[in-house]
Amino acid sequence: MNIIFDFGNVLVRWEPERVYLPYFGGDEAKYWFFWRHVCDADFRNRIDAGADQWATIRERQKVYPEYDEAIAMYFTRWDEALPGEMPGMRELVEQLKADPRCRLYGLTNWSMETFPAARAKFPILQLIDNYVVSGEEKMVKPDRAIFQVLLDRYGLRPEECLFIDDNPDNIEGARRAGLNGIVFAGAEDLRQRIASILQTSTP
Repeated sequence: MNIIFDFGNVLVRWEPERVYLPYFGGDEAKYWFFWRHVCDADFRNRIDAGADQWATIRERQKVYPEYDEAIAMYFTRWDEALPGEMPGMRELVEQLKADPRCRLYGLTNWSMETFPAARAKFPILQLIDNYVVSGEEKMVKPDRAIFQVLLDRYGLRPEECLFIDDNPDNIEGARRAGLNGIVFAGAEDLRQRIASILQTSTP
């Protein structure tokens, strides 16, 4: 079985609130307004799809000059939003990597301007040898095309793939591309579900 991992909030924790909540004095309403309307999903997806980070930041600062400093922090303090690996996941990935029934891959929405440093920092990311990064491909999940890039690059059959992501929209994108999918709900839940699948698929 080909097991394909998302990275953020599956293998490593991505918690931008660790950076922004203190900046906004702990005011959750201000944080959520900023996250939903200033550094919103479109802004983040453009960066993940390979747009120049500083150019994208400067463009957004022109629209929201009152958030000039906070917008810049998306790049200048990005590493603080990655406080560590997801609990239990390194052990699970190591176990699966040693299992001859499994082959591991990665598919992540991540800027290529920051991904190499993150991969160097977290040993769990170094366990995944074959992966596709959105910033390099200039497209993001849940676009069906990025799943096809992964399938084509590594010669995978979609029906033999299990994709794991914390975002249900990305799981739906994977299913549209013919892959099986699991919404990530923690290492132990994933361990049990993969064990069940492997047991069922073993002759």
